[in-house]
Amino acid sequence: MLKVVIIDDEPNAREVIENTLLATCKNVEVVGRGDSVKTGMETITQHDPDIVLLDVQMPDGTGFDLLSKLPEINFKVIFITAHQEFALQAFKFSALDYILKPVDSQELSSAIKKAEETLENNNIDVNMKILYDNLKNKSKESKKLILKSLEQIHAVNVKDIIRCESEGNYTQFILNDGRKLLVTKILKEYDEMLQQYNFFRVHQSHLINIDYFETYKKADGGEIIMQDKSVIPLASRKKEAFLKLLSSL
Repeated sequence: MLKVVIIDDEPNAREVIENTLLATCKNVEVVGRGDSVKTGMETITQHDPDIVLLDVQMPDGTGFDLLSKLPEINFKVIFITAHQEFALQAFKFSALDYILKPVDSQELSSAIKKAEETLENNNIDVNMKILYDNLKNKSKESKKLILKSLEQIHAVNVKDIIRCESEGNYTQFILNDGRKLLVTKILKEYDEMLQQYNFFRVHQSHLINIDYFETYKKADGGEIIMQDKSVIPLASRKKEAFLKLLSSL
């Protein structure tokens, strides 16, 4: 059984989360509850949980404050948030899991399952650092992204990504220092995440950073040459939108 602690300052929210957990996750036991940073720390210390469902905003501080006060984080964290879109982007970029209020049973069940699958690979210190950096600095120039390969975790600057290429259920990132990182997520997730940072999906298998665009060749159906001299096909259905984007630069 997975030991779960729920920390939320709203009694109704705690009750809904617990009832939803018990109804959808058969291998979960709620061993403790907290309603603040103080009681949350006490509960975590007492019960040594596998997973903590943690509210972001509480009367005596934030969930981040709570984590920073702990000497060690040896559990998975799923944040519970009603935050604005910018904060949600920060969670996505830092690869920290979160669920939105009001809590959806399917999302909660999915988050618990994902946490269970990755319990042995908790890298919250790295993820939290990126989250703090992205929340503190809203500049697109300084935005950082967590990329998880099979064996390592990388924190990269978004501005250093030349392009991304789909490889089945994986995504290959090509960086401006020559590195290639194979990441265990599909391209679609990064397409949605990076659109507002000057990235454009030119083909089903290719997402490019427009800042590294060099040449468009009309021949052979349309090809894009990037600054690293890679040649990327332009899908015919993307041609009009891509040329419109170029004309606006």
